[in-house]
Amino acid sequence: MTVLILERVPASLRGELSRWMIEPRTGVFVGRVSAMVRERLWLKAMAGARGGSGMLLHSASNEQGFTAVSFGDTSRQLLDWEGLTLVHVPHAVAAKKMPARKAKDGAGETGQAGEYPAGPETN
Repeated sequence: MTVLILERVPASLRGELSRWMIEPRTGVFVGRVSAMVRERLWLKAMAGARGGSGMLLHSASNEQGFTAVSFGDTSRQLLDWEGLTLVHVPHAVAAKKMPARKAKDGAGETGQAGEYPAGPETN
């Protein structure tokens, strides 16, 4: 299984990649291709990105069962921690996506510690 995630790339590049893989969401390509085809698609993505960025994840024989590589200025960073690949979301990006909530009745930012917002009741 191969997953290719592209950010800020031309529509023409996405169109070329959609010949080989499905695009269930804008910039996200999923498919089962040979290693040779995967490498050629990755090279095509890097060459045609025009300042965009991308991340490639594919099946591998390792502890996690996959390998991940990236190019460009992605919104997430891949970190190697003792052989495990971890994804780091830089603080500036995380802060933009998650606005701070207002405190209720002097409680913490999200209410009481360990408390979740009330949802629909089920009996």
